[in-house]
Amino acid sequence: TGVWNLGPVPIRAYAMFIVLGIIVAVVLGNKRYEARGGRPGVITDIAIWAVPFGIVGGRIYHVLSDWQIYFGAEGAGFVAALRIWDGGLGIWGAVALGAVGTWIGARRNGVALPPVADAIAPGLALAQAIGRWGNYFNQELFGSPTTLPWGLEISPENRPSGYGDFPTFLYESLWLVGVAVVVIWADRRFNLGHGRAFALYVVLYTAGRVWIEALRIDSANEILGLRLNIWTSIIVGLGALAYLVISARLKPGRELIVQEPEPNEPETVAKVE
Repeated sequence: TGVWNLGPVPIRAYAMFIVLGIIVAVVLGNKRYEARGGRPGVITDIAIWAVPFGIVGGRIYHVLSDWQIYFGAEGAGFVAALRIWDGGLGIWGAVALGAVGTWIGARRNGVALPPVADAIAPGLALAQAIGRWGNYFNQELFGSPTTLPWGLEISPENRPSGYGDFPTFLYESLWLVGVAVVVIWADRRFNLGHGRAFALYVVLYTAGRVWIEALRIDSANEILGLRLNIWTSIIVGLGALAYLVISARLKPGRELIVQEPEPNEPETVAKVE
């Protein structure tokens, strides 16, 4: 609903926040990767693959998790499922296919995936935090009424009957900023490597998503009385926690980053602090 029309061109607030989040993630990811000894610009090259894959994956997850909107008895149909500008992206699909795109980009650049994942982890959290503000302009993803001073106003036409102010996307945005700060601190303090900074980001994000998701009142498919996204968060979070613990025991410290040579340059190995 947050759209400004420049002649025939619609400028959508949600898209603007997503793009801003992507820029922040790429800039921070490049800086962190270079600080680990990686070649400048690698994260930007990988993002060319990761971002489109992530957007497609996010849309697929949304359509599958809310299939009745499109393919139910009164569904909008297959064509509506393709109209991404009408809204609907699922973070888990974005993470899954975004990871595939990241892997492809890393392979094409001749670099290992774990250091890339560690470099981009806090930037991803910040990108999500920024992107969540698109929900405010879309007047969506809110919780039950609140009298708390940070409650946010939702237009009456976008409220369920009997509801007032709803700030759940704000909670998630603030939580994700905290996640980014903690990951950066822990990465420096504990010398995280081999994908553990990324795993920590996943653990912290899913922990927050569980309680924030429980506050939401928008319709969602449920399993055993819990929203689908809560189950997904629990499963993914436990998997990331297991990886964090096992990886720390099997591969302590940080890995070496092997920099693929530029044309006419010798290969170098940059050791990370």
